[in-house]
Amino acid sequence: MSTGVRNVFVVGLNDFNRERLETLRGAGAYRFHGIIAPEAVYDTEVFDIAAMLEEATRALEAFDGGVDAIVGYMDFPVSTMLPILCERFGTRSTSLESLLKCEHKYWSRKVQKEVIPDHIPAFTAFDPFDDDALTRIGEAGLYFPFFVKPIKSSGSRLGFRIDTPEDFYHAIERLREDIGLIADPFNTVLEHARLPDEIAAVDGHFCMAEEIIGGWQCTVEGYVFEGDVVSYGIVDSLRYPQVLSFFHYRYPSGLPDTIQDKMRELTDRVMRHIGFDDSAFNIEYFWDEVQDRIWLLEINTRISQSHCDLFEKVDGVSNQQVTIDLALGQRPDMPHRQGDYAVAAKFFHRVFFVDAVVTRVPSDEEVAALEADFPGTVIALQVTPGQRLSTLPEQDSYSYALAYIWMGAESPERLLENYDRLIARLVFEFDEIEG
Repeated sequence: MSTGVRNVFVVGLNDFNRERLETLRGAGAYRFHGIIAPEAVYDTEVFDIAAMLEEATRALEAFDGGVDAIVGYMDFPVSTMLPILCERFGTRSTSLESLLKCEHKYWSRKVQKEVIPDHIPAFTAFDPFDDDALTRIGEAGLYFPFFVKPIKSSGSRLGFRIDTPEDFYHAIERLREDIGLIADPFNTVLEHARLPDEIAAVDGHFCMAEEIIGGWQCTVEGYVFEGDVVSYGIVDSLRYPQVLSFFHYRYPSGLPDTIQDKMRELTDRVMRHIGFDDSAFNIEYFWDEVQDRIWLLEINTRISQSHCDLFEKVDGVSNQQVTIDLALGQRPDMPHRQGDYAVAAKFFHRVFFVDAVVTRVPSDEEVAALEADFPGTVIALQVTPGQRLSTLPEQDSYSYALAYIWMGAESPERLLENYDRLIARLVFEFDEIEG
């Protein structure tokens, strides 16, 4: 291994991530460089994949030095560009085909069905531009209620629970209007891959219909290093009562040990079968406590940025450590329970409006005072005065996130108490509210 400084290129590198990266183990021997501006992949819904790949390629070719690693922490479009760039420059990554077996939702379900059929819902692909789509879904054996989502989505966008034909046609209207924002650039990625004919016929403009699954939701964070699958942490995803919107992510998980062990076993089985390698991933699961059944919801081909601070608070280092180590060909050096807190969470402070205009957000001074009064807390406001909530990118279909709040505590109970006290002082105001 080279003893010199190693150049790590981060797609969409922003100041927030740079600060975290500089604290990783071994970071003194790395030099972090951004490629593709963060605003091109974060605060937009328009992704010109071909142009971004060309821009990144030019920047890397022009770099005066070695390209030792190319990484990213974002879902689409970053995750899907990484294998293409890494192959071009000979750096470590999983193959594009193995990545698409995770990210192309139909292909992913087909592959999962081959090895863990009892842990996935009934599913079928359909064309939202087909006027007979609802009939075809019924012919495939799916009946109300079911869930629909694009073949490739980002976050919870364009995901809908369907209880009636009216629900379906409302969802179809939204999907027809907006699906191209992800489908067109995703199809650009598919052109780079060798796809089976059955999968090539189901492009980014298609959707999935799936049997409703539910229960206690969590995420297994893991990686594969030279074929060895390692699950190093499980994070709970807790929702607001009666709605689909997330309330907070909590680490470590409160699930029974036997359930966590079973999820790790399923993770090992499916990731080996996919052929995923030398990269980080996370898998979202449900545990249906009534049926005592584990469901695999979806596979993501990256660490979760939302979890970085949680691992830092509880284990002592952000799980970005995993991404950097793997990209440099090293087995990840993640500590365990060496952080300052026994439990940590990322909270989503939301409003459940159809729309509104923000008239007031907490000032910098108010945010700083709250962070001082609750040590370890990080508050990231997501809105600005005068902003219409419907202009926020990457929201779910039911609410708007006003702020992300990371906190640590000595117990889950104290964590919630502290959050309630903080929120009472974090004041937003609105006008033109549509309920």
